[in-house]
Parts: sequence; structure tokens; C-alpha cells
Amino acid sequence: MATSPLLQVENLEVQFKTQDGVVKAVNDVSFHVDRGETLGIVGESGSGKSVTAMSLMRLIPNPPGQITGGKVMFDGENLLDYSDDEMRHVRGNRIAMIFQDPMTSLNPVLTIGRQITESLELHLKLTQKEARNRAVELLNMVGIPSADRRLDDYPHQFSGGMRQRVMIAMGLSCNPELLIADEPTTALDVTIQAQILELIQRLQHELGTAVIIITHDLGVVAGMADRVQVMYAGRIVEEGPTNEIFAQPRMPYTIGLLRSIPRLDEEQGRKLNPIRGLPPDLINLPQICPFSPRCDYFVAGKCDATVPPLRQVGVDHRAACLFDISIDTPIPGAEVPV
Repeated sequence: MATSPLLQVENLEVQFKTQDGVVKAVNDVSFHVDRGETLGIVGESGSGKSVTAMSLMRLIPNPPGQITGGKVMFDGENLLDYSDDEMRHVRGNRIAMIFQDPMTSLNPVLTIGRQITESLELHLKLTQKEARNRAVELLNMVGIPSADRRLDDYPHQFSGGMRQRVMIAMGLSCNPELLIADEPTTALDVTIQAQILELIQRLQHELGTAVIIITHDLGVVAGMADRVQVMYAGRIVEEGPTNEIFAQPRMPYTIGLLRSIPRLDEEQGRKLNPIRGLPPDLINLPQICPFSPRCDYFVAGKCDATVPPLRQVGVDHRAACLFDISIDTPIPGAEVPV
């Protein structure tokens, strides 16, 4: 008997009111996360990845932001119906988040120990001594040496990689069912990035936590995610198993992202093929394929006439394109829009 997903997002819509108009940051987004699996969300800056994650935690600032539609079903209950007090018992307890820049997420005037023990005392009702002992265990678990002594240090006394390890320890402190990692390695050098990603994977296997990893780095999700969803202009434009997305991408935007990555198996001297142009303005976005002005496979009268829905292109693989495009499809230069 199939079990229901841990997280089921249905037709989520998030808007921000600005002086220039309403920004539709997340537009009719639906996806699910099964228990214990890793979902990768990729896309350029401004595609709606982080806003989607913040919406799951009900952290969208209102005003100017507002969740205007949809459902966020977590373990069978709609989090959008929860009161603020009920959500406080979910955040950090059942759903935890690792933010992009730990230096701006950690409180500079509180010790690392206090920032970890606070959630333990609040959610797990531990005493101060029990919470401190648990905090030492967590710092040891994420590989911070001399954990008992480092609990009394402040964030500025840690390196960038160590601060990110502290954020992971805080995220996992209450054994959450879902961990959201929003660009967890962006501010770190490559060696430390690998250590952090390996740490998240190891702890996930040990604790059985479901993970959503948000990144613009396709290399990160290639080694971590079971499934991938690609976002563009506030929408999901392709989703499917990781191996299939990388082997047979079917949306021109995903193809463009993959063509922009240096590859070891390519001949020496080959030039990268970046995606031209910029993402669209999300204020009053016209009802056309949002990627059409940048698409090498643009067809006038079709791509600029409708918003393509996600359609089935393989087993558990869907893409928002009107045509059967693959990474081997030649680029028809005559159809490139001016």
C-alpha cells in the first residue's frame, strides 16, 4: 500500500505588492516530497525557489508579500490554515531550514550554545542541563571539535564552514521530518561545499529526514537529489528523476542550463553556450511561454500565444514545452527571435 507524501504542495501562489505593481513570485506551483527522499529545486536567481521555501515555513513578510492561493499539506494537514502560534510549534521542530548565509541568520550577540539550546528547551521541553548536553552531541555530530568549549563562543569566532555546520546542527536539533536547505553552500569554497553536502547526506541517512535542497548549482543536485524540479519565472518548467533530467532534459531552459556547465568529457577549447538575455519581469507577465524571448527553439505564433502546461514526457517526467525538444535537437538558427 502506497503511503501519502510527507509534503504535498498544491497550486501555490505568492505575490508581492510593490510601487510598480504586483509581482507574482510563485505562480501555480505544485509538487510533493516523500518521506526520507531528497528533492532538488534549481533555477536562476529570481525564479521563485527561495520564496517557495519561505512559503512552506510561512515566513513570507506580510506586507508586502502574501500567499494568495493553494495548499501546503504537511503530513495531511494544511499549514496555511494554521495560526501563528501553531506554526511556531512546526518551525524548527517538524520542519527546519538551513539558510543561505549563516552569518546573517545567527544572532551575533548570543553564544552558539544558547542559540541551539533555545529550540531544544522550547520544542522538546528539555532542562538547561539536558539541552546543553544535547547541543554538545549535535556539534560533535556535525564535526565541530572541542564542542563543549565552543558552545560558549559567538558566531564571529567561527569560520564560514563552521557557522554553516552550526546551522545544520540547529536545523537537526529536534529531529525534524523535513529539512529545507536554501543554497547551503553558496558562500563557501569548493572544498568546504563538498564537506557540507556530505554531512547533510550522512545525517539524512542516519535520521531518515526528508530534504529539499534549493540551489542554482546543477552539480549539487546531481549528487544529492532523488528528483529535480526546475523553476523559471515563478513556475515549475520541468520535473522528474535526477538521472533522467540530466540525461534527457526536455525543456529548452533546462537544456540551456546544462549547456552552460563546463564538462570534463568535452573536447578542449569548446566554448560554453550560455543562455542569452535575462529572466522576465514578473510584474504583468504576459500569458505566453515565459522563456520564449530567450529560447533557441522559439516558434512564432505558438510559443508567444499560450503558457505551455507541464505535460508528460516520460515516466514521472514532465516538461512545460509545446514541442518534443531534447538536448540532441539541433538549434534552428532561423527560428531564434530577434
